[in-house]
Amino acid sequence: MTDSPPEAVPETAPPKSLWHNGDFLKFWTGETISLYGSQISMLALPLTAIYVFDATAEEIGWLRFLQLAPFLAFAMLFGALVDRMRRKPVMVASNLVRMVLIGLVPALAWAGMLEIGPLFVIAFLIGVASVFFDLSWMAYLPVLIRDRRLMVEANAKLGITASSSDAAGPSVAGVLVSVFTAPFAMLIDAISYLASLVALVAIKAKEPEVVPPAEGRHLRRELVDGLRFVFGHRMLRAIAVVGVFVNFSITGVSAMFLVYAVRDRGISAVLLGVIMSIAAIGGIFGSLAAPPLLRRLPVGACYRLALGLIFIAPLLIPVAPAAQAGAVVFFVGSFLLVSTGLGISNVLVQSLRQNLTPNSLMGRMSAAMRMALFGGGAIGGPVAGLLATWWGLHTALWVLAIASVAMLFPLMASPVGRLKEMPTQPDVVVGG
Repeated sequence: MTDSPPEAVPETAPPKSLWHNGDFLKFWTGETISLYGSQISMLALPLTAIYVFDATAEEIGWLRFLQLAPFLAFAMLFGALVDRMRRKPVMVASNLVRMVLIGLVPALAWAGMLEIGPLFVIAFLIGVASVFFDLSWMAYLPVLIRDRRLMVEANAKLGITASSSDAAGPSVAGVLVSVFTAPFAMLIDAISYLASLVALVAIKAKEPEVVPPAEGRHLRRELVDGLRFVFGHRMLRAIAVVGVFVNFSITGVSAMFLVYAVRDRGISAVLLGVIMSIAAIGGIFGSLAAPPLLRRLPVGACYRLALGLIFIAPLLIPVAPAAQAGAVVFFVGSFLLVSTGLGISNVLVQSLRQNLTPNSLMGRMSAAMRMALFGGGAIGGPVAGLLATWWGLHTALWVLAIASVAMLFPLMASPVGRLKEMPTQPDVVVGG
């Protein structure tokens, strides 16, 4: 499959800043609003299970699994479908579905019909819609940004937005949960998706026609082409493998930390939100620091630095002192290191993936990556829950922290860690 080539940009011409790109600014604004709203549900959804239904650690692990399982189950299929169609209508439909599903939680609670079973189903369906949206926006971004030299700037701006929402969102969510209860706090998230829909509809950029290959479409072959491109590519394969470990660690630790903080440490929803908000400032710093770091250091050195922070950080949680004030400092420190590492790595890895991939394979590349990365995260939730059920929350956090440090070894072997410069041209492939 082919698509219209991007506008030719002379290599000697300095790229214009994205501040001059109106369509990107609309997309960025809509994504910012929805990300801020999503932070409320990120905290309110598991707290609904904990406070309303007295969910166990294992149930919280399975809730997290259901949120991420759609990426494992459907990413490749949806990626092939995304590469067959224009991406903007898919993004609009996905956000509309998420708005309705999230709005169902407060609606069912108001009607007295909310049960843990429907809550799990809603979490899963939100995940399905998120698969479509995530695969579409990563493939849509090159339509808005014709000059691939601006990908680092675009991903840095989006990374700053994500990190700032991580910083502001949890504390606001904690207050909203305390004032309105967890289910009703999610209404704000539903409203944020409406604002995102308006911003998406306002984008004027024309997507190129998706031209099917001369020999016709074959879904199975398209799926194989996407998997072959990612896992046959030395750099992309390495990113996927290490990313599985990253998401396993982050998801397992964060899912069990919520239960541990509320049940074993007596931390309130408000204080929990404050911890997450302060810690998330590291993501803003990491996203801001990524472009200058990539200008001054080899790409591989930045990659090793970012992921090293993520893998070491979980140790601070089980070693936290008994006094609540001291424990809060350790908890903030742990998540601060994780968010800083994620801020740097997200800008670097997303730019690398987008720059290595032709637009005709962007959806399937994103799908294969999402399947691997979110698959690791999906497994992390129930595995952590089972560990907590067998050995207790504190011991489970120790096991997860030690396993996370052990993940430094595959990081050291990654060829991405030896990369000197960021490529600016996609690799040429035949077919796809």
